[in-house]
Amino acid sequence: MDKEYLDKLRHSTAHLLAAAVIKLWPKAKPTIGPAIENGFYYDFDFGDIKISEGDLPKIEEKMHELVKNWKNFNRIDVSIHQIKKEFKNNKYKIELAEDFASKGEKLTIFQSGEFRDLCRGGHIKNPSEEIKYFKLLNIAGAYWRGDEKNTMLTRIYGTAFSTKKELNSYLKMLKEAKERDHKKLGVELDLFTFSDLVGGGLPLWTPKGTLMRNILDEFVWELRKKYGYEKVEIPHITKKDLYVISGHWEKFKNELFKIKTREKHFFAVKPMNCPHHTQIYSRKINSYKDLPVRYANTTMVYRDEQSGELSGLSRTRSFTQDDAHVFCRKSQITDEIDNIWNIVGEFYGACGFDLKLRLSLSDPKTPKKYLGKRAVWEESENSLRKVISKRGINNFLEATGEAAFYGPKLDFMAKDSLGREWQVATIQLDFNMPENFDLYCIDENGKKERIVMIHAAIMGSIERYMSILIEHFAGKFPVWLSPVQVKILPITEKNISYTEKIYNVLTEKSIRVELDNKSETLQAKIRAAQLEKIPYMIIVGNKEQETQTISIRSRDGKNQQNIGPDKFINNIKNLIDRKSLDL
Repeated sequence: MDKEYLDKLRHSTAHLLAAAVIKLWPKAKPTIGPAIENGFYYDFDFGDIKISEGDLPKIEEKMHELVKNWKNFNRIDVSIHQIKKEFKNNKYKIELAEDFASKGEKLTIFQSGEFRDLCRGGHIKNPSEEIKYFKLLNIAGAYWRGDEKNTMLTRIYGTAFSTKKELNSYLKMLKEAKERDHKKLGVELDLFTFSDLVGGGLPLWTPKGTLMRNILDEFVWELRKKYGYEKVEIPHITKKDLYVISGHWEKFKNELFKIKTREKHFFAVKPMNCPHHTQIYSRKINSYKDLPVRYANTTMVYRDEQSGELSGLSRTRSFTQDDAHVFCRKSQITDEIDNIWNIVGEFYGACGFDLKLRLSLSDPKTPKKYLGKRAVWEESENSLRKVISKRGINNFLEATGEAAFYGPKLDFMAKDSLGREWQVATIQLDFNMPENFDLYCIDENGKKERIVMIHAAIMGSIERYMSILIEHFAGKFPVWLSPVQVKILPITEKNISYTEKIYNVLTEKSIRVELDNKSETLQAKIRAAQLEKIPYMIIVGNKEQETQTISIRSRDGKNQQNIGPDKFINNIKNLIDRKSLDL
């Protein structure tokens, strides 16, 4: 479906939502109601009135009733004086109107039926015929204009489609996504937890969750090591001066955790690692023969996210970057990015993701958002186009305005098993930070040559990638990634001695195994292992003990009876070594 039309449909449905709310709660104050990815929302100030998700059906009913009389969206040009008069009891609309007017924008009201709303426009032509297939989804809190110093509003989320089939398909996907929610599964599988005493957005990792993180990070390191990367380590705080020079203090200051020392010095808790790495590079004079210099560093960073924006592992205040920075000559850019691209492809292939490319560019209309001169940006963006051309990629999206403030980037987009798209790995080309920090090498003629910097994060945020993996696999991880790969279930106490022998053999072969020797029925033990989504269960009874064999029950219900332990070990080791997705 045409995205522009869908955005208009959803924005129009947001108007309808506001109209229904006002009919039901006349004192409620509507604020803003944009279309967003997969739907829309509208924020309201209900004052002392409390509404819940139990109210959504009656709001929907009122929306269906009102839309019958909505024949069009009638545009009315108005003055700021008229806005202040009409919306005298709604400070939010007046504030918006004053902002629009200060920027020289025309003020318009759009009316459908009896409902009138301050709006820039972007609506469908015939709402009574086109707004049919919508659903209100949930309620959340949201600060006015995203500022926690402002009033907390009530946000009602919804979605809309042009056909019933599309709506039903989306609602079915949402239902399955809810069942796969990493915030639910991560706790059930004992991978991570949160503590009110530690604080929101600060996940705590259990032994199993930590094991998974380490498996993923070690995989990235094994891939990087092939291309000559070296590990470095850095502190978690820095003087303000470092980020002033890098540009982060100006462009990123609202997301920095700041520290003032007893000696009145200003420090920041690091929100990223690149400025620190520049100082490792610049500790000595580098010859062109030393380049490329490749540093890798898995380390936690911290960002002062607003409480209302936190969401499980997807949006946190502390997260871990598997970060790397390449310092190289311009002539080496293509080969270095090509190598990183190979790492990205192999890493995501192991979890079955097909990747699409997005070239994220600067927006020439908003130069203040970026460091450096326009000519430098054009050069760096063209350099990335050359890399894409070398790979023979023709089907990719150019996204104006999505660049980092210091450089353009290649963003890799992955679709999960529910068809949702996530931005995962990123490769950023930076001509500006080397300029700010005066990073150079000595060229063949003994002169200083400005170098460039390539930022490369394969997972980006391990926390966020873990959330994607949990939901992608619904917690049923491939054998190579599962925290526990095998669980041994003795049927009776008489079988425990033999199962302990099997446990020791598997452990010696570096297979992650647990032994369930609790005094419970076999069915109870199987049920527990299924809930933990463990790939394999080894079941041992008197028959297996007598024949020195084992019986295998896989997570997907397949059974193998009375096979030799060595054969099973060879099979599972083969799956692990190949990073197979099969059982």
